[in-house]
Amino acid sequence: MYQLNEFSQRSELDTALSDKVAAILTDAVNMKGKASIAVSGGSTPKGFFTELSQKALPWADITITLADERWVDIDSDSSNTRLVHENLLQNQAVNAKFFHLKQGEELSEETLADLNLAADSALLPFDVLILGMGEDGHTASLFPCSEQINQALSADCPSLLKVVPTTAPHDRITFSFNALKQSKNTFLHISGDSKKAVLEQACANSDIKAMPIRAFLHDPVINTQVFWAE
Repeated sequence: MYQLNEFSQRSELDTALSDKVAAILTDAVNMKGKASIAVSGGSTPKGFFTELSQKALPWADITITLADERWVDIDSDSSNTRLVHENLLQNQAVNAKFFHLKQGEELSEETLADLNLAADSALLPFDVLILGMGEDGHTASLFPCSEQINQALSADCPSLLKVVPTTAPHDRITFSFNALKQSKNTFLHISGDSKKAVLEQACANSDIKAMPIRAFLHDPVINTQVFWAE
């Protein structure tokens, strides 16, 4: 299921989303002594990252990670890790912990096993998940074009897996739907008329393999809060 929250300006969205996420993270730390949040890359979340980074939260008890990452060097323009370090792990949030998905040179089975063990024990379930969405309806690195899409959407998939998209560059590491759906609070952050059209297409049909974002929008248990601005 989903709820659409519309804003006329992206700055209004960034403020509303950062306020909402800050309250959730604070409550989680107060309740259990720690909190975790998975964010997505791209240009859309930069304003939200900046707003959230300025919140006076108990950042030392909060772990930030990515919903997915390209297997590239951290100094690459394509690195989501770099994006997060330059835009979110700043200001007040400089004291937050960061869980790296891209570790080492090769995305081997051994690396995946180690990352799955660490994520399962230290991160999951997320308190907050911020998703993005591509023009093809992919989210995280759950690409409809990839050979791994059936595994990524399956109920018995490990928390993290390697994905090789055929319509986008770079090998990826991504959290599976099975891991992402456990998040206590799920948000889809999108902007622009083209993404609104993709959202409407995704909402009109339930074929999740054709548009994986549908797995979140149509799930009867997941309450996906869609934040969209023009």
